[in-house]
Amino acid sequence: MIRKAVIPAAGLGTRLLSVTKEQPKEMLPIFARASNGGLGLKPLLQMVFEQLYDAGFREFCFIVGRGKRAIEDHFTQDYEYVEMLRLKGKTDLASDLEGFYRRLEDSSILWINQPHPRGFGDAVLRAEPFIGDEEFMVHAGDTYIISPGNKHIERLLRTYRELRADAAFIVQEVEDPRQYGVVKGREVEDEVIEVEMVVEKPEEPISRVAIMPIYVFHPVIFKALERTPPGKGGEVQLTDGIQKLISWGLKVYAVKLRRGDVRLDIGNPESYWEALKTSYEYFGGVREVGA
Repeated sequence: MIRKAVIPAAGLGTRLLSVTKEQPKEMLPIFARASNGGLGLKPLLQMVFEQLYDAGFREFCFIVGRGKRAIEDHFTQDYEYVEMLRLKGKTDLASDLEGFYRRLEDSSILWINQPHPRGFGDAVLRAEPFIGDEEFMVHAGDTYIISPGNKHIERLLRTYRELRADAAFIVQEVEDPRQYGVVKGREVEDEVIEVEMVVEKPEEPISRVAIMPIYVFHPVIFKALERTPPGKGGEVQLTDGIQKLISWGLKVYAVKLRRGDVRLDIGNPESYWEALKTSYEYFGGVREVGA
């Protein structure tokens, strides 16, 4: 069983300035289901952590950068604050926070600093001492998938295991793939692609199938990243490391999101607005997951 998850959350969030000058974009709120069944707000990064916890992960490595202290503070239990909420009669809010803290207490969390923004691939490479020789998941801290029963994670892990992959990740067809890693390959099973090529943010996309930043890797990815020079934007791209695995003849698969799965992305003002609106509709009961 894969036990470890790496969550990079070190990006500068420049497309969301000036709100991200001091506030990490991963800590921006989206709507969530409260413990009393009503509507609440949570940082997207907390939503990612709780989803992975509910999927069975218990060991987490957060990659953070300079100015990301707010993340570590939020992921530190503060039961005095919980007690203060109860004394003020805010029992539902106290219960929500207590549920988050119980998950934290049941988890092992390591913080690794990425002092300079050298790319997503560099962030993942920094987790090698935490991972060792184990297989592991990587989940970006600024993307969240809503799916019934978190089936997208289950399908990704099952595909990785059953096809004996060296890497597997989530993909989705998009209208404009130029801001994503883009995949070319052949469908070998229903909604599963054997990947033949990946390109980071191509000017002329090789397909409309874009990588969603949720991955499962064999630790061989570290060897690939060590041999991967800076690419797009002068940064070490995880996509380029995956392409190196392909060039070595290793098995890489992509799992398509299903109809009804919903991706929330807070990378720019337009997508953040869409994430707020969509999360309000789903968790507020206006729309049902899978609809």
